[in-house]
Amino acid sequence: MIDESTDFGQRTARHLTDDEVLWLTTVTPGGQPVPNPVWFFWDGAEHIRIYTLPGSLRVKTIADNPKVSLNFRGTETGGDVVVLNGQAAVNPTAEPPHEHAAYIEKYQRGLDNLKLTPEAFAQQYSVAVDVRITKVRGF
Repeated sequence: MIDESTDFGQRTARHLTDDEVLWLTTVTPGGQPVPNPVWFFWDGAEHIRIYTLPGSLRVKTIADNPKVSLNFRGTETGGDVVVLNGQAAVNPTAEPPHEHAAYIEKYQRGLDNLKLTPEAFAQQYSVAVDVRITKVRGF
């Protein structure tokens, strides 16, 4: 899905690997877009894992409408735009975040700043959402 043989594909892969936050936009049944910054982990292919609160609005909106978009912060002048479209679904069989070693490695500093252990984070953010990337665009 991400063509890393191109400059844009390399930039996209770099965002997916190095950025700590992306914006996940879901859509309510009434059609209202709801963007939220989230921590994420890219599998290196076409899936992104997000852990969320079980009672969050995003769990309900994804159940009602699995189409989502994801984007990264661009430059101050509107450059470095990467937008990913995808299909999201709650994954009840996914490992909890504290057992997802690469995820914890990526976010250990953030957990330390929040004074949370990986286990405490996993108790709160216990729902895994997987997004299958269906389209990549940007400039």
